[in-house]
Amino acid sequence: MSFARRSVSVLGITVAVTLAVSGLALAQQGPASYAGPPVALGNGTAYTVVRTGPDGRLASIGVEITAPALEGLPAAAPGGHAMFPYHLAMPAAGPQTVIDHVGLDWEALGHPPAGVYDVPHFDFHFYLVDRAEVERVHFDGPDDSASPAQQPPAELLPAGYVLPPGTAVPKMGVHAVNPAAAEFQQKPFEATFIYGYYDRQLTFIEPMVSLAYLQSRPDFSAPV
Repeated sequence: MSFARRSVSVLGITVAVTLAVSGLALAQQGPASYAGPPVALGNGTAYTVVRTGPDGRLASIGVEITAPALEGLPAAAPGGHAMFPYHLAMPAAGPQTVIDHVGLDWEALGHPPAGVYDVPHFDFHFYLVDRAEVERVHFDGPDDSASPAQQPPAELLPAGYVLPPGTAVPKMGVHAVNPAAAEFQQKPFEATFIYGYYDRQLTFIEPMVSLAYLQSRPDFSAPV
């Protein structure tokens, strides 16, 4: 199995992780699309989608957000939480995939580091483990991500990525980032890709996209 690419393409609004897979799903007959149960988001909905290609094999896994969902999103109350989590189940029908579920987090005020990701945006966690395992993720503090016990083996860390201190989040994991990404080069954050781990194992893959960028109706793709 290899992750082929991640894309954000907007006619409606789609945030998708596209996978190149082998031996992970039974072939279906012809192209098809399977949707997971919709979850209310803003004035619209969000749901997972699994698509098969003309050969009937798994072609993509993604999240679709209806255009009204970008309006009416929850606002952070003074002194309250600014992160609003949504849990998206995978489709009941169609091919089984390596993705167990998707955690969609609306970050109304963004999150650290300051000057990088502190703008309103969405985090899309495509988890390779089930929700019970995610709930068991525990850290003593955010700097645990720098611990040797959390550093993944070289073959699980993409070229150019680092797992710095300050990225350990309970009930989620540690986050590897690419220091060469545009948002770390004094450019506004638009879209990026994060790899997540726990106990040195890859547990999620995470496109992050700013609200302003999605509202611009982009057509964006990047290698994974």
